[in-house]
Amino acid sequence: MSKWSSEQLAWRIRRHGIEMTHLSGGSHIGAIMSVADVIAVLYTDILNYRPREPKWEGRDRFILSKGHAGASVYAALAESGFFDIEELKSHYQNGSRLSGHVSHHLPGIDFSTGSLGHGLSAAVGIAYALKKDGRNERTFVVLGDGECDEGSIWEAVLFANHFRLNNLVAIIDHNHMQSLDFQENTIEIEDFGSKWKAFGWNVIEINGNSHDELRDAFEKTDVYRRDTFHKPTVIIANTIKGYGVSFMQNDILWHYRFPHDGWEYDTAIMELYLAKPEGIEDPYTPNGIENPVIAVETDDINNDHTFSYTWHTHYPERMRRVEALSGSGEKVHQI
Repeated sequence: MSKWSSEQLAWRIRRHGIEMTHLSGGSHIGAIMSVADVIAVLYTDILNYRPREPKWEGRDRFILSKGHAGASVYAALAESGFFDIEELKSHYQNGSRLSGHVSHHLPGIDFSTGSLGHGLSAAVGIAYALKKDGRNERTFVVLGDGECDEGSIWEAVLFANHFRLNNLVAIIDHNHMQSLDFQENTIEIEDFGSKWKAFGWNVIEINGNSHDELRDAFEKTDVYRRDTFHKPTVIIANTIKGYGVSFMQNDILWHYRFPHDGWEYDTAIMELYLAKPEGIEDPYTPNGIENPVIAVETDDINNDHTFSYTWHTHYPERMRRVEALSGSGEKVHQI
């Protein structure tokens, strides 16, 4: 098990995530930050694993279906002793084992992910095989809420219930944002829990950034497995995208952007530094940043970047007018 408490590991995951995306120019720091608490609790308190024996048969299986948040798992694996922490700096670099989406070429990774909607199906197959073989290991899979728009998810949900896979636990990082907007503005999915319940699953809904609630939820899944609830369980973990850095929180911009040199990187580092739990050190900037660059009024900070805010419904009408005028031979002015 990890040498850290879950709160310490979550902080280290976030700090590594900022550095990894900053160095690589990679994306998805918002998703990395929202899922960090889930990953930290799993690797400190829940999963059975042996870092020196990554293929140990007695291990619990884990799949990060939302593979674009792979830096969170890479950080957890490195901090748990699967490979050297220094290798995290190679994230997204040419020739690196740490690809942008989760890669099985790393020890501790059972399944490459990134094509959304596939991870649950793989987890269901693993859980089914373990149960058929009479084994006690469990399978855990972390999903994004956006990928639950995929039809393959619900096929796997049906299969898992039909075969009573009570050794399967799905955790949904329900940060309420996907792609270019809030989830409900993209494809409505609420009442989310009722959908899973209607498909035959045990449903637990919690604050996914609370370690106490996460631990309690995982304890319930073990009770369900051992009791008469012969069903798979889903934990709907309500989280905040970008959690831990104020200007990233609930801002869809940070689904794609990485912290650039200047106020973006400096502010993120200092906010994390000031919230650092006792007993750990910052491996990159141990004393924080002496003279951090501060955002000014003209910087793009704390603005709404969602599609529904930035898109204007009169755009299509304007384009139709331009096309009509162009076809008529009239002079068209720039709009």
